[in-house]
Amino acid sequence: MHAIREAVNAVRRAPFLTLLSAAMVALALYVVGLFGVATYNLHQALQRIEERVEVVAYLRDGARPSEITVLEDDVLRMDEVRGVRFVSREDALEAARRDLPEFEELFVGLDVNPLPASLEIELMEGFRTPASVARVAERLTIYPFVEDVRYGQEWVDRLFLLQRIGALTTTVLGGAFAVVAALIIGTAIRIAIFARREEIYVMRLVGATNGFVRRPFLLEGAFTGALGGLLAAGITWVSYQLVSRAIFRLEWIPVSWVLAGIAGGALFGLLASGLAVRRYLKEV
Repeated sequence: MHAIREAVNAVRRAPFLTLLSAAMVALALYVVGLFGVATYNLHQALQRIEERVEVVAYLRDGARPSEITVLEDDVLRMDEVRGVRFVSREDALEAARRDLPEFEELFVGLDVNPLPASLEIELMEGFRTPASVARVAERLTIYPFVEDVRYGQEWVDRLFLLQRIGALTTTVLGGAFAVVAALIIGTAIRIAIFARREEIYVMRLVGATNGFVRRPFLLEGAFTGALGGLLAAGITWVSYQLVSRAIFRLEWIPVSWVLAGIAGGALFGLLASGLAVRRYLKEV
């Protein structure tokens, strides 16, 4: 109770310093929040694209129905495969006319259908990686009546490269701004320690331990960090709304991310306060 009371009194004695520290923390976390919104929307977009990753096996004209059935059963037994859909030559031509209306003239009056039959292989979630896609494609090529297998290898490789770059950039920049926030809180706590150095000196004279002196500062740092996290979440929300309404529609980050950001701010405030108190308490 003493630590809580002292932390509250410290905030009341220097509300401007607390708000200034929280605002500086909020600014650092705000950048993290903006990048988090951008990263989340990029991830969602890439995930929607990833759901369209599939393997297409084009069949020779002489492929018999019994052979195609054997191939379908074989492919369906693979762990990576969710489903197989047979597309006849007629269905392929109809789809081309529907999806490519600008080439309608090319399809009019054809004596022979130039499009082959095919099998469209849908992959399970978690198996749309370049290695899994290539493994399924390789399995298809062992059948002599399969003329060609397409899955856009270069496109799939680029898709997952973008995902890896996004994850790495989030980790690096998030960590960098977290360090900045911790340094800001630590500086604020150092100022508070030196402002109350006489009070701390008196407390030591009457037998107060370092732990007893340190606890209010730890709570003050955690409170400052949490307040900064709340401010950052609010500003990020306003920025998200402005961009969504004025430029293009975005998706808001999950609530768990927001809570994690606030908790992260409190944790960084606690750790930064602990380091600052440990270092500068010896100088008082």
